[in-house]
Amino acid sequence: MTSVHDTSSPGRADDRPPRKNRPRFLGLLAFAGSLVLVAVWLLLGPMRDALHEERDFRAAVACPERTASTGSEGCLRTVTARIDRTDPVEGTRSAAYWLYVTEPGGKTDRARIDGSSGPASATAWSGARIQVTEWRGKIRYVAFSDGRQYTHADPRGSYRPYYSAGLGLGLFGAGFLVSTYWWARISAVSPLRYPWQVSVSMTGAVVLACAGALAPMVTDGVRAALLFVAGAAGLVLVGCAVAVLVLRRRQSGDDTVEVTPTVPDTEQCFLGGIVGEVPYGKNGGGYLVAAPGLLAQTPDPTGAFARRAVPPTLVPQRVRLPYWSDRSDYGAGTLVVECRDGETPVLITTKKENVPWVLGALQPVAARRP
Repeated sequence: MTSVHDTSSPGRADDRPPRKNRPRFLGLLAFAGSLVLVAVWLLLGPMRDALHEERDFRAAVACPERTASTGSEGCLRTVTARIDRTDPVEGTRSAAYWLYVTEPGGKTDRARIDGSSGPASATAWSGARIQVTEWRGKIRYVAFSDGRQYTHADPRGSYRPYYSAGLGLGLFGAGFLVSTYWWARISAVSPLRYPWQVSVSMTGAVVLACAGALAPMVTDGVRAALLFVAGAAGLVLVGCAVAVLVLRRRQSGDDTVEVTPTVPDTEQCFLGGIVGEVPYGKNGGGYLVAAPGLLAQTPDPTGAFARRAVPPTLVPQRVRLPYWSDRSDYGAGTLVVECRDGETPVLITTKKENVPWVLGALQPVAARRP
């Protein structure tokens, strides 16, 4: 459509109190800060404990002969036990089973073994003799005739879930914190509700957080995961820099969005709102109905009842991005059609895919394409 730039259009930066969105930004900052605190707790608490347990397990040696029957907290106690039965583990996506054993002294215990190499039936292994190795009161691995099988209590690599969650939440929280602070600073000078700079930074934060969550799962060791994240951070910075250069060039003008009007072949009903000091713009939100020569607002999602059509005096001026001062907003992908009904400014807000229908419905009959 042909854009008419009118400096008196509603929603300009000088009409918006720059401090009115402070509670929202403070809430976002508090949310981001809580993510960072949870990440710090995961890394310094459960993850560190899991690393210490893994280190102690790797350093443990077999218990001496004289204590083999009773065991010790710091050594590996290995005894021959009899399999009583096996039961499948319910409620898990991966294959796993419980192995119930009885030791020579009559002590009974069980161990969860993950994997699909379990017995064909619950009684297939009943009565078989195996060797079980305990450490700190839990069965850590079992020696079958065909090799060793580690149990679910194996402490090796148990730090990975905490490390993954800590890095993912920490990086996302830190990126969200920086992006929200930047967003608050930009909102003081820009009327845009969703500045493109914030979209770039948030996208970078999400990608980096995903890399942080993935790193412990594809690397071996704490340092290797950090090197993985550092490499990903470099790539993210390069990608964000390229995006900034491209978007800055594209957004060098005003915030007008060029949209080609499309006259709908049939009636179309969609989310949208009309706001302005006109009789048909008092409610703001609801649904819009667009058809050849008709644009109406209705509270009915089917568009059949309580329609209120706009008069032919409503003329679109331009399409732009949403402002903080706009009363209606439908999330990401929202656009605003600035209109005038005589001297009265009117705003029509809807998703960008519906804007061509709005403009087509507002076109004068003579201006429509055959």
